[in-house]
Amino acid sequence: MSFNALFIAHAPDADKAIHRSRIETGMYKLLTIIVKSQAEALEVCNELVEKEDIHSILLCPGFSHQDVAGIVKATGNKVAVVVARGDGQSGRIVQEAMQKAGYRR
Repeated sequence: MSFNALFIAHAPDADKAIHRSRIETGMYKLLTIIVKSQAEALEVCNELVEKEDIHSILLCPGFSHQDVAGIVKATGNKVAVVVARGDGQSGRIVQEAMQKAGYRR
């Protein structure tokens, strides 16, 4: 048995079928998927929580509080849902870098 985690990030040019990875050590399994939208994030959660026996979902800072709540609801409170967020300065640095890269929200 392993601890199974899913990391989901947003990118406007993502293809969730292609932009994914899997790392397994035996005791830890990490799946990563980049999605275009909240709707795709919910699809991924619905697809993988049961199929891959996910214990924890880690979301990138681009997920809003409402998005997080939607994922918690979609998973039926069966998995931990956490968001990678930094302090105020870190958030501004990330926001600026993402805008330069062409992200729009």
